[in-house]
Amino acid sequence: MNKINRLLKRYAFLLLFPLTGCTLFDMELQKKYDYNPQTLDPNIHISARKFLEDRSYEGPTNLSDTVFKWMRKGLEYAEIDLAAYEKQGMTFMFLHNDAIRVWDAKTNKVTGGMWFDFPIITQVSGTGVITSRPATKWSDYPKADVKNYFLYLMLQGTYNFNNLRLTPVDAQTMLPPGTLASKTSTLGYLNGGNGFDQEGKMSLSILNNDDLAPLVINKLTKNRSGGYVTTNAIVHVYGATVYPYRPE
Repeated sequence: MNKINRLLKRYAFLLLFPLTGCTLFDMELQKKYDYNPQTLDPNIHISARKFLEDRSYEGPTNLSDTVFKWMRKGLEYAEIDLAAYEKQGMTFMFLHNDAIRVWDAKTNKVTGGMWFDFPIITQVSGTGVITSRPATKWSDYPKADVKNYFLYLMLQGTYNFNNLRLTPVDAQTMLPPGTLASKTSTLGYLNGGNGFDQEGKMSLSILNNDDLAPLVINKLTKNRSGGYVTTNAIVHVYGATVYPYRPE
């Protein structure tokens, strides 16, 4: 019994020693820091065009940040002059690579993004059954469809978190009213067979039941990041498919 008591006293001492030591050291090392709340500056001090160019292709000063690579390729295929992204008083929806094509390296297939959600039509049976496959390149789509898709992502006016609310606002895009999508892809069969919004408008709202309070396009697609204030426009970035029409 005496041996057990001696062991208990020994371990009790060992347990108390580090606690006492840590407390003393902590008291000596602790310093008082005042919390100074700061708001991140949304201004990126470059044009929307420069923002797109800097993060699309590899170059001498940019070897890895190519998140807008497939957007840039689409604009080039559609022959859209990048000067469009220098216009003043605009809002531009940029497409992260994932919004266009998600590539599965194991299967070597497109598994997400608009190329997957708007697959290319390979056959339409006499009974109306559609057979399709995911797109693998921009040229799978007619040039006009790609151009109109990007025009839909250019909004007239500035729309940001400071002037948008929970109630959706309809913004006018650069897409001409009455524009129809071809039947080359399933996009041409959506929105009542029109594909594009027939008024050329986009619905914008803030989602309040999400911790990040994202900016939502057409009540469906949440932004990946947003609120970039460039020298000429507002830019929001999306990482999932943007459907170019408002819900009925």
